Amino acid sequence: MTITSGEAAATSDEAAVEALVHAFFSAFTTGPDTAARLDDLRRIMIPGATVVRTCGLPVEVYDVESFIAPRLALLTSGEIEEFEEWPEPGRIDVFGDIAHWWGAYGKRWLAGGEVHTGRGMKTMSFVRTDDGWRISSAAWDERQLKISR
Repeated sequence: MTITSGEAAATSDEAAVEALVHAFFSAFTTGPDTAARLDDLRRIMIPGATVVRTCGLPVEVYDVESFIAPRLALLTSGEIEEFEEWPEPGRIDVFGDIAHWWGAYGKRWLAGGEVHTGRGMKTMSFVRTDDGWRISSAAWDERQLKISR
C-alpha cells in the first residue's frame, strides 16, 4: 500500500491538531510550571480566540486573557490540589486550513479533603497560520461529581 502525499499531509495535520489538544488540556494541572503551561496557551491560541463555557450555567465567553487569569489564580492558590484534566480520544476533521476536534474529557482534584471528578465534552476549532496550527475557539459542557475519601 502506498501512502500519497495528500494522505501523509492529512496524517501530519491530524497529529499537529492532536498535539494542540493535549497541550491545551495539560495546561490545567497543579504543581510546578503551572504558570508556564498556562502561559503557553497564548502561543497555541490565535490572539482573537474565544472560549465558551456552558455547563448548565449562563453562557460565559472568554478571550484568551480572561480565560487564563482565573484558572491561573485557582490552580496556584492552594484551594485545590492534585488537579489534572485530560482528553479522551476524540474525532479530528481537517479540511484545507481549518480543523475541528470533538471529544470527551475528564478531570480530577482534591478540595477540602475530598476527591472531586468531572467529565464533559469539548469542541475545539483550529486554523492553519504562518506559524502552524493554532486554536481559534473552544467550547465545553461538563458535569462534576464529589467523591469522599
